[in-house]
Amino acid sequence: MHDYLSELSDVQRQAVTNTEGPSLVIASAGSGKTRVLTYRIAHLLTQGVAPWSILSLTFTNKAAKEMKERIAKIVGEKTASQLWMGTFHSIFARILRNEAEKLGFNKNFTIYDTADSKNLINQIIKELKLDPQLYKASEVLSRISSAKNNLVTPQAYASNTQILAQDAKNRKSEISRIYTLYMQYCQKASAMDFDDLLLNTNVIFRDFPEVLEAYQRKFKYILVDEYQDTNYSQYLIVKKLATNHRNVCVVGDDAQSIYSFRGAKIENILNFRNDYQDYKLFKLEQNYRSTQTIVNAANSVIEKNLKQIKKVAYSANDVGEKFKLIQSYTDQEEGFLVASEILSIVQQNHCKYSDIAILYRTNAQSRIFEETLRKRNIPYKVYGSLSFYQRKEIKDLLAYFRLAVNPNDDEALRRIVNYPARGIGDTTMQHLTELANHNGISLWNAIGQLNKVNSGIKVPTVKKLMDFTQLVGKYQAMIYTADAYETAYAIANNSGILNDLKLDKSPEGISRLQNIEELINGIREFIDSKKEEGEEGTVTLVDYLENVALLSDLDTDNPDDKDKVSVMTIHSSKGLEFDYVFLTGLEENLFPSNISTQSADELEEERRLFYVALTRAAKRITISCAQTRYKWGVPNNSNPSRFIAEIDPQYIESSTDFPGDSRSKPTESNDLFGRSKLQSSRHAISGTSFQPKTSTSAPAVPKGNLQTVLPDAIKDGNEVYHEKFGQGKVIAVEGDGANKKATVQFHAAGQKTLLLKYANLKIVT
Repeated sequence: MHDYLSELSDVQRQAVTNTEGPSLVIASAGSGKTRVLTYRIAHLLTQGVAPWSILSLTFTNKAAKEMKERIAKIVGEKTASQLWMGTFHSIFARILRNEAEKLGFNKNFTIYDTADSKNLINQIIKELKLDPQLYKASEVLSRISSAKNNLVTPQAYASNTQILAQDAKNRKSEISRIYTLYMQYCQKASAMDFDDLLLNTNVIFRDFPEVLEAYQRKFKYILVDEYQDTNYSQYLIVKKLATNHRNVCVVGDDAQSIYSFRGAKIENILNFRNDYQDYKLFKLEQNYRSTQTIVNAANSVIEKNLKQIKKVAYSANDVGEKFKLIQSYTDQEEGFLVASEILSIVQQNHCKYSDIAILYRTNAQSRIFEETLRKRNIPYKVYGSLSFYQRKEIKDLLAYFRLAVNPNDDEALRRIVNYPARGIGDTTMQHLTELANHNGISLWNAIGQLNKVNSGIKVPTVKKLMDFTQLVGKYQAMIYTADAYETAYAIANNSGILNDLKLDKSPEGISRLQNIEELINGIREFIDSKKEEGEEGTVTLVDYLENVALLSDLDTDNPDDKDKVSVMTIHSSKGLEFDYVFLTGLEENLFPSNISTQSADELEEERRLFYVALTRAAKRITISCAQTRYKWGVPNNSNPSRFIAEIDPQYIESSTDFPGDSRSKPTESNDLFGRSKLQSSRHAISGTSFQPKTSTSAPAVPKGNLQTVLPDAIKDGNEVYHEKFGQGKVIAVEGDGANKKATVQFHAAGQKTLLLKYANLKIVT
């Protein structure tokens, strides 16, 4: 048998083998928490614990899959496949499939994604004749989500004077009514959104104590990963399930609690000792990922937080490189300098692009990096951009799948009732919606009544609707008799979707057809993987749909993304690691955000977010900021982030020339590094000297003054400076008057041809 215990440090081994009673494992970044969780489960299994009595909750499907594969190598695939292991949402969706009818839902209920929920909310806003600019679907959904995560039902919401007063203050007093209708429509459509999976699990456990008792008896050992990211709803489920056996082990790091905007409560991990006073504490403090410099620098930042469980992370790895700092004049130049530095790292260290990540605070910052990486021919992948499963053609086909499985799914029906076009327009759907709402039934059931009532829908259109339901009815007959692949291919082929896409010979049309093919391929792979895991019987479209509904961006592996720079928000990077990390946009009011600086708790969360960003790196960190950043088309001056000043200067290159107190508030004449702007190197600083590099990977530094001149004064051979592209040399001037252009070879941005009346070039003298 695999001697897994010999691979662990002393404290890791203690955390793995002390399986009885409540345990809190505080795991610093890169300290091997996944290994501890995995081996703790494997240890239970080798001690004779039944696999179906172990509940292991993770935050991504990918993490659950990797853990199960590791466990299978120790105890065998058959045993590992019987574990209850997965995300909160996937595990409790599984429980709700068994218990949903107690709450009035079909066991094949649909799981709505964010787009489905927004569409439904927009429909309700339209029905209530509310201002869509005031009641924005995303904001309303966020408010509803927050209520659900705190177990506030529509009835409780409507009776809570404090919540109603807050809505009234925000001029959104109708949110309560929207919430009520939203839940009614979801029930009618037999659909749940992600938050409902947790809310309804709590409701089941509250209202049906015999169900709770059955699962309390079943799960003798409960393990929870990333416990610092649990919300109140998740916390309560775990606490209820652990009541009997009390063998609950939670793993997490309070220093990495960064999801309060999703309802995560850091108090859950901080107060674990109050919930289980006989708990055992294990601190995993050795970082196996990062260099000593990175770990020590991260410690010097996070120690400034008051709310934390004290620990001292350390690394036995090499000392490693100090942090590199890049300051640019503009955000556009920041993009060019980061791209240049990436090329330099790849060339000098012979590493892959996939070893590198660009992290930022907000999604909007990705645009500049996308543009500059494309211009420098650097392959990249933006996480958080349009997911494969959010593409129109994919959502269209998935809507057919959903309707076949759950005919009461109104959002799916609305999406495909006239795709491919079959002459069913908005007016028809309005009449059908009114009929459905009047009778409290789904759109599907309303179609079934059209021959019996006067709906205002013309006879030929009624026939088209009936034909549509007959078409979908054929697929419904296949759901449990054919496997997911056979059903999916029949739907794609017979619905007319494939024919419709084949008619479009444009590159976009071909790409959409290829996406459908990829989806069908994915279904075949899903069936094969289920069979390999020991699944008995037919793998149906119901199984596949649940799997897809619970996927996240970071759960999906695309072979085309293998050697690309990862570009993502810091939130998206959690749990990932890269050799080289660029932390960009480190400016006050951007990171930390202007909102967070108003509250001590929110500022501490921003600092934890910075800590997470620092600890993603294994070998080197580069921090960048800009003196000027555009906001709504207007350039605004920026100050460097206070977080740069919080890093112990000994871990930053040239720190002796880097005055700590002035870093967050540079004077008008001095830059981030305390130098005059004309002396600033404006590119990656290295060594102890501030002399400009001779490399052409970044703009050269003006050795004299910048002189503002009229366009006519620009001549061949001039050394010039452009606010966006940096410094370069004029190699050609053509035209005259308003049409006069200059071709400039910029050091960082390459060759550009600029219309001089708009370029605002300055001559370097």
